[in-house]
Amino acid sequence: MTTLADPVPGGRPGEVERAVGLAAELAGRGVHGVVLSYVDTAGVGRVKTIPAGKLAGAAAWGVGMSPVFDTFLANDAIVSTDVLGSPDGDLRLYPDLDQLTVLSAQPGWAWAPVDRITQDGERHPGCSRTFLRRLTAEAAREHGLDFRAGVEIEWTLAVPPGPDGDFVPVATGPAYGAVRQVELSDYAAELLAACAAQGLDVDQFHPEYAAGQFELAMAPLDPVAAADRSVLARQTIRAVARRHGLAVSFAPAVRAEGVGNGGHLHLSAWRAGVNLHTGGDRRHGLTAEAESFTAGVLARLPALTAVTAPSPASYLRLRPSQWAGVFTAWGLETREAGLRLIRGTAGLRGQAANLEVKPVDLAANPYLALGCAIAAGLDGIAAGATLPEETTGDPARLDPAEAKARGVRRLPVSLAEAVAEFRGDTVLRAALGPVLADAVIAVREGESAAVAGLDDERVAAAYRWKY
Repeated sequence: MTTLADPVPGGRPGEVERAVGLAAELAGRGVHGVVLSYVDTAGVGRVKTIPAGKLAGAAAWGVGMSPVFDTFLANDAIVSTDVLGSPDGDLRLYPDLDQLTVLSAQPGWAWAPVDRITQDGERHPGCSRTFLRRLTAEAAREHGLDFRAGVEIEWTLAVPPGPDGDFVPVATGPAYGAVRQVELSDYAAELLAACAAQGLDVDQFHPEYAAGQFELAMAPLDPVAAADRSVLARQTIRAVARRHGLAVSFAPAVRAEGVGNGGHLHLSAWRAGVNLHTGGDRRHGLTAEAESFTAGVLARLPALTAVTAPSPASYLRLRPSQWAGVFTAWGLETREAGLRLIRGTAGLRGQAANLEVKPVDLAANPYLALGCAIAAGLDGIAAGATLPEETTGDPARLDPAEAKARGVRRLPVSLAEAVAEFRGDTVLRAALGPVLADAVIAVREGESAAVAGLDDERVAAAYRWKY
């Protein structure tokens, strides 16, 4: 369960006492420090750490951190908006005790995601986790809807890079190949054991398409917990790799050519315990609300890419005919469409049916990505939107006239194009609020400027080890 209430200076009722008990439990398990974790606007995981004995103080009064990190770029340069990016001010990081986890692959450490509030005890408008909590709470209150979500995690394993940041994959086996699983058998077994020890419910783990690439998929959770667990999973994947002398990259593209690392989102809308993505009278069993939700996401997919594909390197991955979903198209089990309906196998559809959002990578802040996708879907429900004709096969092969008639167009081919779409999308910007929306724009424009004039290979190299 995720704590859905905002932090309160002094702690919510009973929370400090709970933290005292948890600190004692951590000490008994040999835990000395707690990682306080959040993800910035650029999608980079940032942390502060505290001694485990200070957990009660953090639960009561938070831990200080500058708001300037909301406008950090992936290379740690700082951009600014009218209210963010200055050296002034301070925020408080409050750990979510419900998500506190002892780290199996980092002996002596525990981990917790944080919400950020101001020194005056108000929500920080730039906090992406708070944004997603608020949005899901509003959906439950105003629409009677809750959501189940998952984030696919793809990464490449490499030899630790030299001073030039080179990339040498450690596995030589073919895509999805048994050879690769055998080559990394010890690493994989320890990773699965660490995930189990930490309560990460893994559905699948397998070799992926690109050289040295693997994928992990976890069971669906509420959106905030799903985002939390995706961050924790990456921490775990990296920590286990370090124990085996390996390096990990979650970057969208580790090389200029070839298939990159994705981070597809899976979403389903529920009411009173019933999955709205199955059992309905619309196409492929969708209910009317699920169709409208899907249509809302489809309509905003070009603007969403500024959030779901936020790096210049993202656009090295978003290429046609590579299963990256680079068209405003939808279809049943169609891996080239931007949106893929998944019905699930017969007998399990009530649990498994969902919507997959494909033009997403792990440079994306998962709280922003899930929140904006849900906001787009809710707008579709409010408008009673309907889906256009579905696409089968590869949309890249459609005749241009037919593609135009169906409303199928290529998603932005650069971060600058995505930002232009985002600027014009009032629904997404309103959902985020002006402070967070302006931060998204400023950081994306800063990332574009940081690699201006670089060829594709140098762009890939610039982000290869940032994520």
